[in-house]
Amino acid sequence: MPEFLPLPPVGRQFTGGQSVRLGDTDPEGRLRPDAAARYLHDVANDDWDDTGVDTGEMWVLRRTAMRLGLAGRWPTLGNQVEATTWCTGMGAAWAERRTDLLVGGTVLVEAAALWVPLDRTGRPRRIHEEFKRVYGESAQGRKVSGRVASPPIPADAEYRPWPLRRVDLDVAGHVNNAASWTALVEAAVAPVRSAMLTHHASVEWGDTVTLATAPGHLWLLVDDQVRVSGTYQLQG
Repeated sequence: MPEFLPLPPVGRQFTGGQSVRLGDTDPEGRLRPDAAARYLHDVANDDWDDTGVDTGEMWVLRRTAMRLGLAGRWPTLGNQVEATTWCTGMGAAWAERRTDLLVGGTVLVEAAALWVPLDRTGRPRRIHEEFKRVYGESAQGRKVSGRVASPPIPADAEYRPWPLRRVDLDVAGHVNNAASWTALVEAAVAPVRSAMLTHHASVEWGDTVTLATAPGHLWLLVDDQVRVSGTYQLQG
């Protein structure tokens, strides 16, 4: 798991909010991890739009980690969630973003995400100087690694088909990162305390996807290649 750094005393931060609605919750009324991932994605996009900067690039997620705060619970149906986000570090061609989800002033979910900018051809590009100008103060010169790893799949892992739906696709034609988190909802047998998903390559429409699971781990495979890997810990 990456570090979950606290909100810095200086630098840009952005806050947005939304209510937990029926489509966001599990049968017990808890916010689902895939809905939380959508909240994180939305506030990140809103933050970037609010800067007014247009560098002609598209940002994609490489890795997202979440964990429950000290309260030890997920937001629930009807809660008004306040999402505060800020930059916590940069590399040559990636940047890390922290986000806290708060209810009533209490941090219920902490998240750290690694984002990569792509040019108009879909290739990674170096961090733009305008990005450094906007987010450099909050990053405080911290360098982050862009390396990610996938744990090996054990011999006793269980496999099942993972059918794609058109509603899972984003504007790039890829399976959206939040849709990938639904695999965690299927794999975990109880509410999770922490989880991390890493995107090694995109999942495309028409791919035949297999979900592999082992206790505390999951993988989305296409032609035996790992496209997404995940780890998690259950509550309790």
